[in-house]
Amino acid sequence: MRSLRYDEFQAMRRFPALDGLRALAAVMVIAFHYGGPSWKWLTGWIGVHLFFVLSGFLITTLLLREEHRYGKVSLRAFYLRRFFRIMPVYLVVLFLYWGLARINGTAESVERGMKYYLLFLNELLAPDAPFLHSWTIGIEQKFYLFWPAIAFVAVAAVFRRRLVLTLCLLVVLIALIPPDIAWLNWPIHYVAILLGCLAAIIMHNPRGFALIRPLTHPVTATVVILAFVVVQVCVQFWPTRLGQEALIGSYAAATAVLLPALLSRSVLARGLGLRPLVFVGERSYSLYLIQAIAARAAAGMMPAIAGRNTAFFVATTVVALLFADLMYRWIEVPLIEVGRRLAARVTRRGPHGSDSTGQPGTTGDVAETRTAALIPRQREVLADTVPAPRG
Repeated sequence: MRSLRYDEFQAMRRFPALDGLRALAAVMVIAFHYGGPSWKWLTGWIGVHLFFVLSGFLITTLLLREEHRYGKVSLRAFYLRRFFRIMPVYLVVLFLYWGLARINGTAESVERGMKYYLLFLNELLAPDAPFLHSWTIGIEQKFYLFWPAIAFVAVAAVFRRRLVLTLCLLVVLIALIPPDIAWLNWPIHYVAILLGCLAAIIMHNPRGFALIRPLTHPVTATVVILAFVVVQVCVQFWPTRLGQEALIGSYAAATAVLLPALLSRSVLARGLGLRPLVFVGERSYSLYLIQAIAARAAAGMMPAIAGRNTAFFVATTVVALLFADLMYRWIEVPLIEVGRRLAARVTRRGPHGSDSTGQPGTTGDVAETRTAALIPRQREVLADTVPAPRG
């Protein structure tokens, strides 16, 4: 019953509870799409912003640890890892959509939007476009095209400068949100990702971690997790006059506060790290992408339950998970490993500022020396993550 220490956080190579959270977020989105009125209370449409915050946190943590170990971030290595993490499954599902549309004689609808799909301008697609939920991938791909260059190349490895930069970007993006209420006010989605990045930056710094360390105490963490559950259920009661952007921003901020609590040893955090949830969380990207095709397959196999109801939601989830498991085993994992190997080739260099004992050097983030724990190599640290579908 104690809080997490900074050196323990730095030594973590996996965050199982975050995989569990990804699993719940993916299922929430499927429930929103196919569960019907019975699942309205879950407000699953906003679950995609869980993925945005998680993505910002995990990928920025990966970059910070790479910088800490090697002294700088390799953009070539990052883009290689990102390409092999995102593109293979994305292209397989996209062309599966196109192939099925060709069979059904509706290929024109997919071909009309192909330039948007391939350029990751998915949020500009028409509301009735197929594969519309891929808009989240477009948001993330554009963000990570520029974020590493801005935060890790243009800015030196100084905590205060990077913190100020992130806060300034948040202010700019919030200022870009128009006053009217509309779903596709794109800046708010980048705000959600940046809040995850901000959490990673604060937690990577010893003084910053000290500020949020109380959230990792099991008792405090339990309260935070339960409070977030209340926030999730109460999303449906958000006053319309305050606007959807304010709701998404508040929800993303609550998620950023939740993250340290999920790294604790609390019962609820350990529950999210159970193997069944981790199993689904690891496959959440493929699960997200394939959901619409899985829904059609489920409707074809069980026409009696087709529609927006609980039975159809469960059937769609099961079918999607079967597809996702195959893609995870045969496409995601092998090609992620290819990306890591290629990234390792372009970053062959020794640890930055370390002596033979493995003690970190003077980069501004000093772990407790008694642990003698090295920051993991970048190819071993935290897998990249991506969000789930459009709400």
